[in-house]
Amino acid sequence: MNGQKERGTWGEDRAALYLRLHGYRILERNFRCRQGEIDIIARRGDTVCFVEVKLRKDAEHGEAREFVTASKQRRIVQTAELWLLKTGCELQPRFDVIEIYAPCGTRTLRPEIHHLENAFGDYW
Repeated sequence: MNGQKERGTWGEDRAALYLRLHGYRILERNFRCRQGEIDIIARRGDTVCFVEVKLRKDAEHGEAREFVTASKQRRIVQTAELWLLKTGCELQPRFDVIEIYAPCGTRTLRPEIHHLENAFGDYW
């Protein structure tokens, strides 16, 4: 796996597994619309989580979460609003970021994973 798309899929697979192991049910992956894309939509309890996954080799040039800019956050929120309308979901929404650090890329056996809940602050 050398391409950016393959690395992204690898990271999202790790994030989805992490979420499942922590009691989340994956509702959808890679939801796309004109406004943007959401990597993972998951549910735990009464909360629906819209998860942005960021994969990096290390934090040398900044933590992965720093690459989720205010502009990116707005696009994710707009996309989430559309998904909520489309599905009729009435669960409490939350916006999370999962950082994955994989020093050896897709050959990393045990990537370091950080789950940042409510990473965008309070949009609702």
